[in-house]
Amino acid sequence: MVGELAENAAYEYLLARGLKPVSRNYRVPIGEIDIIMQDNDDIVFIEVRFRKNDHFGDGADSVTKIKQNKIYKTALYFIQKHSKLSGYNFRFDVVSISLTDNQFVIDWIDDAFQPVEI
Repeated sequence: MVGELAENAAYEYLLARGLKPVSRNYRVPIGEIDIIMQDNDDIVFIEVRFRKNDHFGDGADSVTKIKQNKIYKTALYFIQKHSKLSGYNFRFDVVSISLTDNQFVIDWIDDAFQPVEI
């Protein structure tokens, strides 16, 4: 439940910063992408990570190379299925969300990782 609220908060946060919605909770057998948005000439694949606290690192720290690879492969599938996106650049962002005094604290990490197949 809190994870869904955090994802909605991330979505609203990005909308308020001018990104345009493309898709949410895109799922295929290889994986899922939480949010896909357009930022000018970029199609942005966004992983949302929520942590109650940062005792073991923030949400972005939990996006391992294995998770990055799954996101990358899922993004490739999405791009192949949406040929109209061929003129765009692509990037991978992470929105890390924590909870402080019952308020979401949002950290948007633009171009958080470069995909490398493993």
